[in-house]
Amino acid sequence: MHPLARFAVTPAQIDAVVAAFYQSVRSHPTLAPIFASHVSDWPAHETKIALFWRNAILLEGGYGGNPMAVHRGAGNVHPGMFDPWLALFDATLARELPAETAKAWSALAHRIGRGLRYGLVDNAKTASGIPILR
Repeated sequence: MHPLARFAVTPAQIDAVVAAFYQSVRSHPTLAPIFASHVSDWPAHETKIALFWRNAILLEGGYGGNPMAVHRGAGNVHPGMFDPWLALFDATLARELPAETAKAWSALAHRIGRGLRYGLVDNAKTASGIPILR
């Protein structure tokens, strides 16, 4: 583990959380259709997201994406979708990890989720300029 890692978690644990989360996503009534419209190669997507988390938590590098641009460009991702995403992610963390690690990762995920949600609010406004939060 990198000496500046945010908290103690192994790459194998990150891979397990990502795999378990996306297994749940594929059967979620709200999230499954959204992800299915963008993800055709689940193993490749899971690898990319595991690299994202390894970079965000363990500072490994190796992730070269831009989550804000991807979520903005998707066209069917809205600010209110982050609540079910985070709830499912939190449930996955609680099942897959020790409580302290799950809590630390959840806090990071919620912080990232808030940033993405706020970034999408700029694109989700009514004609009168009021943000659409759902």
